[in-house]
Amino acid sequence: MTETGQLGPPTPGRTLSAYLLGTLGFDALIALQRRLVYEIGGDRNTAAVLLCDHPPTITIGREGSRAHIRPSPEELQARRWPVRWVSRGGGTMLHLPGQVACYPIFPLDRLELTVARYLELLQTVVVDLLDQYSLTGVTRANLPGVWVNGRRIAHVGVAVRDGISCFGLILNAEPDLEAFREVKCDGDSLPMTSLQRETTARVRLTGVRQQLLDLLVARFGFDRVSIFHAHPAALSRPCRHVAAPRS
Repeated sequence: MTETGQLGPPTPGRTLSAYLLGTLGFDALIALQRRLVYEIGGDRNTAAVLLCDHPPTITIGREGSRAHIRPSPEELQARRWPVRWVSRGGGTMLHLPGQVACYPIFPLDRLELTVARYLELLQTVVVDLLDQYSLTGVTRANLPGVWVNGRRIAHVGVAVRDGISCFGLILNAEPDLEAFREVKCDGDSLPMTSLQRETTARVRLTGVRQQLLDLLVARFGFDRVSIFHAHPAALSRPCRHVAAPRS
């Protein structure tokens, strides 16, 4: 491990498959995650990451509560905001268009990472990204996530199955922040913030996704990245291009 918290230079044979999927329903995400966890469990020299966003959906993790959701079940049904109870760490989260959802499926044992260290590195990736927008990201001990100017900008919550990580982080790029007044994300009393709210720079979802991927590759030391632009189950043939990690 280097002094900057990176895993060191890329290790030969450490391959990452990156799926840039656009909008993905949450139930489809769960099914795809389960498949990739199974596949990577059989070949721990590989890893994957899903980058997408979701239609409006509320998820409740192990530290979450229905009490963090203000609308009644009838109001949620009228808004078409489904609620899903999930096995990840963290609390309640509202998923919206304009976010970047990043779900690494990593063999933590192969990367020689504890769960605590893995969470720390995920948060560092977000802090690195915020620095590119001249923003200072703040983390808090024993409370995964990243804050800017006192408001949470990123939710972090993971699960680990047989040494393989799933779920991950949700970064607010340019979602409708008014919606967060209806849901206390991770129990926070203040609504979340976003890149668009905090910076004068132009925020583009495609650019944020690519920045996040580049930082993830650098931080975890992958030497080969295969980028896919479709759900792998829908690929009749392996259409992909191979990109070297950016310096």
